[in-house]
Amino acid sequence: MTVAMFPGTFDPVTNGHLDVIARSARLFDKLIVAIFDNPQKRQLFSVDERRHLLEQVTQAFDNVEINSFQNTLLIFHAKQCQANVLIRGVRTLADFEYEVQMTAMNRHLEASVETVYLTPRHEFAYVASSLVKEVAAYGGNVSALVPPPVLQALHAKLQQKS
Repeated sequence: MTVAMFPGTFDPVTNGHLDVIARSARLFDKLIVAIFDNPQKRQLFSVDERRHLLEQVTQAFDNVEINSFQNTLLIFHAKQCQANVLIRGVRTLADFEYEVQMTAMNRHLEASVETVYLTPRHEFAYVASSLVKEVAAYGGNVSALVPPPVLQALHAKLQQKS
């Protein structure tokens, strides 16, 4: 059985993330979407809120599981979850350069875990969670960039903050 892990902060999950999730779910027996809880980064949504949103937008996939991790390296979390493939979304050349470094270090730490790079569909190649939050905070329309439940949660969260 091939178990893949797609890690990220998913703050919030975007249609680009969902595109990579859908394609990964078709490619692998099991896909773990792992929310990285980075205490050094200020997140708009809590880990529980991100988990709930991811569960909502991935409910159509029988082989997708959502979990979270913090205070450990991704490669160690992947090993703990018995994942043998890491999925990395790559949008730009800068993403690729960073990911190649991470892949080399992960391979150094745990050679049995492979990394697969997936690019998002063309219409999502520029979409980043941070950009979505910024555009939404200033009243821009992000409805084509996030799933409907995320759009609703994003608007509610931003209204709370103002």
